[in-house]
Amino acid sequence: MFPGSILSEDFFERDPEIVAKELLGKKLIRKLDKTFLEGIIVETEVYYGLDDPASRAYHGKKDYNIMMWKEPGIVFIYNVHKYWMFNIVAHKPSQIGAVLIRALEPTKGIEFMLVHRPVKKEIDLTNGPGKLTIALKIDKSLNGIPVTSESQIMIIDNKMEFKIGSSYRIGVKKDLQRKLRFYIKGNKFVSRKE
Repeated sequence: MFPGSILSEDFFERDPEIVAKELLGKKLIRKLDKTFLEGIIVETEVYYGLDDPASRAYHGKKDYNIMMWKEPGIVFIYNVHKYWMFNIVAHKPSQIGAVLIRALEPTKGIEFMLVHRPVKKEIDLTNGPGKLTIALKIDKSLNGIPVTSESQIMIIDNKMEFKIGSSYRIGVKKDLQRKLRFYIKGNKFVSRKE
């Protein structure tokens, strides 16, 4: 059905930093009835568990963050300043973690994305975590669904050549002393240029 295979749960059952880097260049497909919206993941951010002050998991297991403890490869969605943040749970067995998808390069279904998020310039359509969830109609109703099988959201393998840039995470008050934001260097859809 799709060129390339859907990423398996094993892909996500690793250190979130490895997953975040390897998600760059992969295709995100959002199925809306019979319509498919597609984009290439160009920017990600890593979040760990109880020792990560910027993580949703930092204050322990709660109703709003329980997905971070669950099986890798499922969707974890939370709200920040009225915008939905789209994450994929990623961690080693018995650990905690997730990868935030920060930006996409839209490739298919752009006309439908523009209906959801009307912008004058296509470059502004999905170049940020809140922007892409609006354009792809991603909200809390998708919390917990797998991206590792045919569903409303899938991550498809895709071969690309690019260089990876990194920085500290964006918009966090307390951060780890590690660069945990990754992006495709030179891609115009990255949310913030470094």
